[in-house]
Order: sequence, then structure tokens, then C-alpha cells
Amino acid sequence: MESTLNSNILMKYTYKRSILLLTVLLLSVSSCKKFVDINADPNNPTSAQLNLLLPSTQISMVGNMYQLNSGTSTIMQQAVFSTNQSRYQQSGTDYNNSWDGFYSQTLNDLESIIATGTAQQSWGYVAIAKFEKVYLYSLMVDMWGDIPYSDAEQGQVNTSPPLEKGAAIYDKLLILLDAGIADAAKVNTTTLVPATADVFYGGTKTSWVAMANSLKLKLYNQIRLVDPARSVTAIKALIASPATLISSNTLDFTFKFGSSQNPNNRHPWHRADYQAGKTFYQSQSWMDLLLNGDDPRLRYFIYRQNATAGLNNSTNSNGYYGRNPGDGTAAPADQSRRSTFGIYPAGGLYDNAPINSLTAANLYLINTGATSTLKVVAVTDGTGAGVMPLITYAMVKFTRAEAALTLATGDDARQSFSDGVTANLNSVSTYAAANGGVALSATAITGFVNRLLVQYDAANAGGKLNLVMSQKYIADYGNGMEAYNDYRRTNLPVLRTLLSPLNGFPKRLYYSQTELSANTTLVANSSSIQVAQQITPVFWNK
Repeated sequence: MESTLNSNILMKYTYKRSILLLTVLLLSVSSCKKFVDINADPNNPTSAQLNLLLPSTQISMVGNMYQLNSGTSTIMQQAVFSTNQSRYQQSGTDYNNSWDGFYSQTLNDLESIIATGTAQQSWGYVAIAKFEKVYLYSLMVDMWGDIPYSDAEQGQVNTSPPLEKGAAIYDKLLILLDAGIADAAKVNTTTLVPATADVFYGGTKTSWVAMANSLKLKLYNQIRLVDPARSVTAIKALIASPATLISSNTLDFTFKFGSSQNPNNRHPWHRADYQAGKTFYQSQSWMDLLLNGDDPRLRYFIYRQNATAGLNNSTNSNGYYGRNPGDGTAAPADQSRRSTFGIYPAGGLYDNAPINSLTAANLYLINTGATSTLKVVAVTDGTGAGVMPLITYAMVKFTRAEAALTLATGDDARQSFSDGVTANLNSVSTYAAANGGVALSATAITGFVNRLLVQYDAANAGGKLNLVMSQKYIADYGNGMEAYNDYRRTNLPVLRTLLSPLNGFPKRLYYSQTELSANTTLVANSSSIQVAQQITPVFWNK
């Protein structure tokens, strides 16, 4: 499986180039880079270039997440992208493309938008760029801990910015987030920017403010272990005005991929596995969790290529054939038998074939109406028009439940838990129904949620938090970074013990080897810096 990694790094670069064609506004990356030098057009040329540059930042941000999302999904046992990462062994090339792309593309362009937009008083562009900057930098702190921030993005002025403490960066980001909200308030229309200049929300002002407040909720909950008093005050203020948060699935901060094959702008997981040579295994622990939990989302998350394939390429199982976490053995000739990504979030196929291991005890993962025949997937199967869930209504509700249970915010933890599960089930169902799958019935959704509520009511305080975080773990699917954050903060849910670990659970991710080799403030201590990443918690992980 490791031999496929380099080919998929190249795939990601191809993906980043082709996905730029999602919008006709993006004439080319090079033209965007030159926008500050184009001053000959008297018809507001800077504004026109901002129209191009803003969606470019959004596309590059998500495109550059491929390695990061796949690696953290592996660590969190939701997929297996790399055998070594599955065994907790990191290298300096694991996240090279994500780190380098964030700094050289996305963040660089965001700084240009903020600077030029401020000079031109284009406050809608400035507000969105600040929101994106806070989201991305906070994500990078969460993943790597100390990173270049204040001295980054200065071009030739400072080519070797030092690492800055993650806690200090968080403080600056929270200030910047409020500044972005203030900038949005300066715009006296319902749209911050033209719809064609914003991939996420079509420029809608209320949607972006809801995203910003939900991001603030996420960050304050993230630091609750190190500064609980500050978190309580901020979270109480946010939940006092719930309408200003992401309050429905329609407001989800989610990136939507395309269905085109030429140029190919499909979900990268679809591109990686809907072909003869597959990159991923599905995690056996992930599939077992859903199967044993009678969870109807299994049919949406996973597609079986063979009805009787099983662990270790057996022929007498139920088709859910993946790889156990930490399995370091060589991969057999099983490309046409292993399970693959389903309809959600990768835009693959919905599994509507009978599952031979289901019993009368299964109430929600059932064979009623399951009449399809399985097949070996090909590039033409599914739409590929998957999604990348960054901050969703379900995540907001689970965060509120966690904060209520751990910080006594006065929020209704039980209701938030119920709303979170319901929101995720509805989101998956609605997406599937619109992309060739089958919707979950309202009765099934209500019944599944009510069964969880019975368990919630019977649990003690620790059991309630375990249920909340276990369901958020499932709802995080497609965003391994979020699951990685949640686990380090709560140690939940309990992950399967690795078969053959090569290291301890990684507290942080390895830095880009390119950065360590080129940054003169890091070169002398690059080896010790990298080793420390594995064992040093992020500042909020007390």
C-alpha cells in the first residue's frame, strides 16, 4: 500500500489543478498571483481580481487537505491510507503537500485579499478572507502545534519565519475572528461578495456570520481544558443567541466537489479508489462499529465490492472486508474484493445489496428493500460529487452537548445530543437521495435517535459524554482532522488496539520536511523538533 502513496501525491497535485476549473472565474492561478500589478483597467480591476482570488483560496484550501484528511482519518481508524500511519509511524513527507500548499497558496492569497480589500474598503472580501484565515490557521495549530504565524506570508522579507506558540496564535485568531465579524457588519447588503466569487455560501452574509460564530464556539470548546472559565463565558454568550450559529443543515460549512471527469473535479477519495488500483483500505474497526451498532449509515459510508469477502481476504464473511488498525502485513491481491468508499462523503455508490449477517435484532440496518447486486467499482460508478464537511450543524450540536456536560454551560445536553444525531442522519440521507442513493425514512431516523436517547438517559455522566463523542466521531466522517481533535481532547471514543504499532499515538503531526530543511530557524534542531512532535501535546490537550 505504501507504494501507492507517491502516485497519489501526484494525483493530488493534478486534482488541485483540475478543480480550479470548477468555476469559470478562475482563469489561472498565475493571473491571480498578479492581481496587485494590474492597474491599467479603469473599471475597478482590483475588485475583479478579488472575484477570482477568493474562490481560488477556497478551492486550494480544500484541495490541499487531501494528505492531511486522509492521514488523520487513518490515525482515527476511519480509513487506512498508509500502513505506517495506521501503525502510528510518521515521516516528514506525510503532510508535505498540505503544509506547503497551505502556506504557499491558500494563506498567501488570503493575505493578499485582506491587504488589498482593506485598501479598497471591500469589506465583504476582507471578512470572508479573515474567516478562512482563522479556520485554516486554527486547524494548523490543532494539527502541528507551534507554527509560523506573525512572520509568515512575508515573501522575500522573511523566508524563514520562526515557530510561534499555538496558544498565542489562538488568542490572535479569536481577535481576528471578531474583526472579521465587524467587517461583515460594514456591508449594508445581504451578500458580502457576488455569488460567483464564493464557492461555500454564494456570498450570503448571514451564512458567513453563522460560520464565524460556530468557529468561535469550536475554538472556545477546544481550549476548555486549559482555560475553562474563559470557555464558559464565551460559550454561554454564543448559545444565548443560537440563531447566529449554524442552525440547520443548509448552513453547513461544507465544500461540494464536482462530478466532471474531464477536467476531474471529483472527491479525492473517489478518485483514489474508484479505479482498478486502489489507494485505501477501509478500516475494519470502523465498519465493525457501524455494523455492531445497527447503524443505517453503514450502507452510505461503505460500499462492498463482494458479498462474502472478509478480513484477511476470506470468502465466507459478509463483504465488509477491510484492514485492522496497525496491521503491517503485505496486501494480498484483493483490489476487486476489499470494501471501498460509499456514496457519502466520497460520491461513490450506495450499497443496497443484502447483508448476509443481519439478524432479527437489526432494526435500522436491515435488508428490507435491499435488492441490488454488488459490483467491482469503476471510475464511471457514482457521481464523485462528494462533500468535505468542515463545520456542520451536527458538529455544532455535539459541541454544545460536550460543553454542557463538561463546563456546565446551562445548555440542554440531551437535546443537543439528539439534534446532532438527527442532523447527521438527515444530512447523509438528503445527500444520498440527491445523488443516486436511497433516503432514510423519517421513522427510521426517529427510531434510531430514540434508541440512543434511551441509552443516554440510563448512562452516568461519563457514559453520556461517551455517547456524545462516539456519535460525533461517526458524524465527523469525511473530516479526519475534526475526529483527531476530538479524540485528543476527550480520549473518546475508545479506539481499537493496534495489531502491530510502531510508535505511540501521535500527539501532533510531523512537520513538512521541506520546511525543516529550508527554514534556517529550524534546520539545526530539525531532528529533535520532529521527534518531539510525536509525544508533545498541543497546548489545549492538557
